[in-house]
Amino acid sequence: MKTPIILSALVLLTGWLNAQTRITGTVKDGKGHPIRGASITIKGSYDGATVDSLGNFHFMASDKGNFTLLVSNIGYNTVEQPITLNGTPITLHIVLKEALSELKAVTITAGSFTAGDAKRGAVLSSLDVATTAGSNADITAALKTLPGAQQIGEQEGLFVRGGAGYEAKQYIDGTLVNNPYYTSVPDIAQRGRFSPFLFKGTVFSTGGYSALYGQALSSVVLLESIDLPEKSEIDATISPLVVGLGTQQLAKDKQSSYGFSYNYVNAYAYFKTVPQDVDYFHMPQYHNADANFRIRTKSGGMIKYYTTFAYNTLGIRRQDWDSLTKKDAFGLTNHNWYNNLSWRDYIGSGWKMDLGASYSTNLDNLGQKVESMTNQPESFSDSTFWMNFKVFSIDQRQDLSQVRAVFDKKLGTLSAIRFGSEYWYSYNYQRYRNPEFGSDTLFKFKDNFNSLFAESDIYLTNALAAKVGVRYEHSSVIDRSDLAPRISLAYRTGPEAQVSLAYGVFYQKPENSQLFYTTNVGFTRATHYIINYQKMTKDRIFRVEAYYKKYEDLIKTVPINYFYSTYNNSGSGYAKGFELFWRDKKSIKNFDYWISYSYLDTKRNYLNYTEQLMPNFAATHTASVVLKRFFTKLKSGINATYSFATGRPYYYFLQEGPKFDLAEQGKTKDYNSFNLSAEYVPSFSNTKARTFVVLFASVSNVLGSSQVYGYNFSYSGLYKQAITPPANRFYFIGCFLSWGVDRSQDAINNNL
Repeated sequence: MKTPIILSALVLLTGWLNAQTRITGTVKDGKGHPIRGASITIKGSYDGATVDSLGNFHFMASDKGNFTLLVSNIGYNTVEQPITLNGTPITLHIVLKEALSELKAVTITAGSFTAGDAKRGAVLSSLDVATTAGSNADITAALKTLPGAQQIGEQEGLFVRGGAGYEAKQYIDGTLVNNPYYTSVPDIAQRGRFSPFLFKGTVFSTGGYSALYGQALSSVVLLESIDLPEKSEIDATISPLVVGLGTQQLAKDKQSSYGFSYNYVNAYAYFKTVPQDVDYFHMPQYHNADANFRIRTKSGGMIKYYTTFAYNTLGIRRQDWDSLTKKDAFGLTNHNWYNNLSWRDYIGSGWKMDLGASYSTNLDNLGQKVESMTNQPESFSDSTFWMNFKVFSIDQRQDLSQVRAVFDKKLGTLSAIRFGSEYWYSYNYQRYRNPEFGSDTLFKFKDNFNSLFAESDIYLTNALAAKVGVRYEHSSVIDRSDLAPRISLAYRTGPEAQVSLAYGVFYQKPENSQLFYTTNVGFTRATHYIINYQKMTKDRIFRVEAYYKKYEDLIKTVPINYFYSTYNNSGSGYAKGFELFWRDKKSIKNFDYWISYSYLDTKRNYLNYTEQLMPNFAATHTASVVLKRFFTKLKSGINATYSFATGRPYYYFLQEGPKFDLAEQGKTKDYNSFNLSAEYVPSFSNTKARTFVVLFASVSNVLGSSQVYGYNFSYSGLYKQAITPPANRFYFIGCFLSWGVDRSQDAINNNL
């Protein structure tokens, strides 16, 4: 009996095994790497398997008929494979594509340093700016420690990769800032108008920037203002230079806020304590007031308004370089009013809108007199009549109104398309008075500037992305249009490492001072080519970048006689170089440092240059080392910055009739500056209110290195005067207080 039963069981088992289908195969990614742990299942069945470390799988399926095989793994797109189960063995080779993920996706970085977005790599936060020794909480001064920026001390602005200061523009919440710096003073660089603590994010683009922005040949700085404050607070600043008071008030429902502040700066006490090389017959005084409101919409968007008003006056005397027995007395009064309104919101079906409007007006009353050594006005005649051209007064006004609309549509997980338009209306006025003319000379023009732009983010995989855009612009004052294509690519080469490429064409109108004399000119043009490699972890960034810029249609000065000139677009030039950047916040506890280096090879034939020459604002080698050490137990920190730049060229061009001759040239001494700052954060607790206090002190150019930025030449060219800072060192001490919010722990966690 046992033998027939065993035989029957074997027959049944053989039949059951023959009814099953053996399924084997491999699961790998697009690069042929095995995907360990991937799940293999048959839809509607319990049969399946898990992929081993070599990417292999096998299992038996008991059902018969047509089914769907599902292959899935976290971070990859699921694959559905139709199969027929009929007992015939099946072998499959499955390739899973990595799912697009915002956390894993490559980010285009060519030409841009970003802050405020942890994924893209925070380079300079607001606290970074405030605690970078030597910056004195000025955004531009802090950005000069990054590669690409030059160490210019006699003129305000960012001089980036062979570009002049006016070739770098600043935007706040998407709209252009017409006067981001205080009005120029001869041979003394002025600060930026805006505090770094107004902004939650900063993008410093040294080239190849987005098609959403224009009218900058070299660089843009994109500043995004903060949203709602965490709590209501009152703030105060006390120092020998500045006193200030402000408040931010958050609504009870935490959906809106308002705030205002006022600051007064007077340099009298400071200049009496720290002597200056220039004679201030009117001590610098600054009044600054601002206000804001912010509203969170029901859909999660933000409406923000910010306004600021500034008034300042100063007067300085300096030696006249055409006469060792005379002085030039320069005076300035400035009024500036800036307004910015923005609305960013979600409008459904994956669409976002970004609307902006701004208005600014800047009024300058400035003038100069030639005075004797006893500070008495001088007049000239006969052989020295030309000295009268140094006696003048100028009233000038710059108004800029803007409206801007950008619409953004998500295409899948990461890809997107955005497009929009902006309109600028500018009014520029200047009244020039000179005793030699006997009457006023009036210059003015209006410009209606329109632009259209479109741009798309294309993510093919997490490791490969592209940004493609185009920008159209038209200026009415010169009656010219341009079309600027932009394209950037990024490819991930390994864990947290990538290579980026960028190409773009960039245009810019001539300067207002040139358009006052002629509007028969066109846009200036620069073409950027950029490649970079970046490896970024949470607390470390390594970056190397090379670039080439070709300048075309630059403005050339065309002399008519000894006192009048006009302009055309016959200038040209180039800039090329490479840059290194390393930041490390991990190796040493509570220690943060970064190192930057720039090599620049650039020449231009523009303005009154007689040939292709290295611009007088360019240095071949520039480097900075920034160190920050925070002592947690002591609640204090010490910061140091060392900046170096090789000497810059200087030229003296002698006008001979309708042309210029290069009469003298040379190089300044190397630039060296070592800066220190320190802060202390004591704790004060109160049952009714929290008080947050920061005591701050800084010294710029601690070693007293003598700086020479260039030379001013006499009319004859026989005498030259070095351009130097007003004092070898700058000192600052201050106390910053905040009531209502105790940020002591935040300051410690962020190594303030």
